[in-house]
Amino acid sequence: MKTLACFFTSSVGRKFLMAASGGLLFLFVVAHLLGNLQIFLPPEAINNYAKYLQSHPELIWPARIGLLVFVGIHVWAAVTLTLENRAARPVGYWGRPAPYGASPASRTMMVSGVALAAFIVYHLLHYTVVVDGLSGARVPLSQLKARHDVYAMMVAGFSVWYVSLAYIVGVGALCWHLSHGLGAMFQSLGLKNAVYGPCLDRAARVVALVIFLGYSSIPVAVLAGHGREYLHQTIERIAAGDAPGSPAHSTADHR
Repeated sequence: MKTLACFFTSSVGRKFLMAASGGLLFLFVVAHLLGNLQIFLPPEAINNYAKYLQSHPELIWPARIGLLVFVGIHVWAAVTLTLENRAARPVGYWGRPAPYGASPASRTMMVSGVALAAFIVYHLLHYTVVVDGLSGARVPLSQLKARHDVYAMMVAGFSVWYVSLAYIVGVGALCWHLSHGLGAMFQSLGLKNAVYGPCLDRAARVVALVIFLGYSSIPVAVLAGHGREYLHQTIERIAAGDAPGSPAHSTADHR
């Protein structure tokens, strides 16, 4: 028990916890992206995927609780380590250049982390809790959620330009964070050395860029017209009182 307490209170132990929790959260980011990219398939693909998750609470709730725990550990470790570092050096090096090799992303990890936290809260309120007042969409997202039509929800949500802009900025904060965090993760886990360390840092930046392009492609495609006809037909069916799964619903144009 004493050893465990020392692990949580030591800087090495907390760096390990921050790296491990960050790595697990990164895997979720990748899995979430792959799920969301199904919007470029016929609507049934992402709708069936979402329906499967919602119909298996024994899978989705442990995952949600696990994510919450990992986020809590990651934030706790980052904040306590940052406060300790500042306490050890209460007076900054004014007028001196940044340490050699320190990237802009590494010097702004707390800033990008706070921006990312704000984006996550907005994202949950927008698409998970579904607060209609935040969407600005021409059809309440709650109505589309009741129809289990995630495809239409995404199209309706991202059809609002300032919502799409907020998502692109939020994803930018995420990937800015990852561009340094992924390399630092290997360092904290003891898996980085002077030989292949620079390669890991470059790979981290490439991976972060790929993730940014993947997530950003969705609102950009919607603003360019992807799924617009499907959403229009869905709104017409709602106005006509058609239920999901009706013949009109199953034969809709997927453009």
